[in-house]
Amino acid sequence: MATPIVMPRLGDFMTEGVVTRFTKSQGENVNQGEVIAEIETEKVNYDLEATVSGIFHPSVDAGATVAVDDVMGYLLDEGEEAPAKESSDASTTKRTRRDRPPSGSRKQPRRKEGSPVPSTPGARKLAANLGVELEKITPTGPRGRIVEADVRNFAESAASSKDENILSGLPAGHPDPVEETQLRGMRRAIANNMRKSLTETAQYSFFFEVDVTDAQVYRREASVGLTEFLIKASGEAIKRVPAMNSVIAGDTIYRFDQVNIAMAVALENGLVVPVIEDVGNKSLKQVSEDVKSLSAQAREGKIRPDQLVGGTFTISVLGSVDGFTPILNQGQVGLLGVGRSTQKPVVKKGEIVIREMMTLSLTGDHQAIDGAVAGNFCRRLQQLVENPSRLP
Repeated sequence: MATPIVMPRLGDFMTEGVVTRFTKSQGENVNQGEVIAEIETEKVNYDLEATVSGIFHPSVDAGATVAVDDVMGYLLDEGEEAPAKESSDASTTKRTRRDRPPSGSRKQPRRKEGSPVPSTPGARKLAANLGVELEKITPTGPRGRIVEADVRNFAESAASSKDENILSGLPAGHPDPVEETQLRGMRRAIANNMRKSLTETAQYSFFFEVDVTDAQVYRREASVGLTEFLIKASGEAIKRVPAMNSVIAGDTIYRFDQVNIAMAVALENGLVVPVIEDVGNKSLKQVSEDVKSLSAQAREGKIRPDQLVGGTFTISVLGSVDGFTPILNQGQVGLLGVGRSTQKPVVKKGEIVIREMMTLSLTGDHQAIDGAVAGNFCRRLQQLVENPSRLP
């Protein structure tokens, strides 16, 4: 029996992935557990393993972008032929991406005049944001539905055809570029996610300065990094302001008891955001061990997809600037930006003294978190950072 090879969901908000290469050739025997393809998403490069043994039959080309749960190929029994199409029910069929004709050339399924266009909620929201009419888009999703990738591809195609007189989209008057780099792979996915985050949320940012002089002494005595200390302190502040521990999905706000803090880790060609789980119930030492392990795995390219999902709050450290305005991680309602620390003269108990100060910034989503709630979180976090002995 033919076993389909489908694009796995490797993140909470993943809609598609790129098949960077197949490690097996057409007709080659594959053993269960062997790597058959390399997948690239906005967050991670992933080695896809065979779920069963069989003869490898790809149905898309290397480099193809494939929607989550779409078929990329099959593992066949000896003498078996690959299905021409995959049936989803008695009356509806779904093609593999290789079998699908280019967007716009396939006949759309008939529907009654004035009836809703079959589409996913994400596709409808994206189409509304981009000003795209769903009726003009060719669906490629399951059961003839329009998915987000269809909307995005249609919008990109329409944009590129608007001005064919401008070569490569560079406006007139610029000098000749010394390099041209296409937004592809991780870089393109990051760009798309950041634009989507800004267009689908009501983001605002607060800046506040904290005295980390005592925190530096405390964390050195505990043999942990300042980032690890701030992650633990944030977890404790979130426990005191639980509304910050929320995620928006569709029209629903979900709040959690377990605090899972995602930590942005810079890579050579982008960034990944691994998640430290249950920060509120871990000791500072345990948080430190998790941070060091996840950071090392991320930079070595060994991070697992399950380590990149489930975050309820994010911390981004950029120690080269005093402060910055971070963009929310998709779905989350709070993100803490951490700038560099520097010695400054400050007034303490009526006297001017030199203290080590740091600027923190909190970005919130006004759809779920009002300014007063965010301000309360900032105050709680400041109290914990400036009085580190309060940490459990």
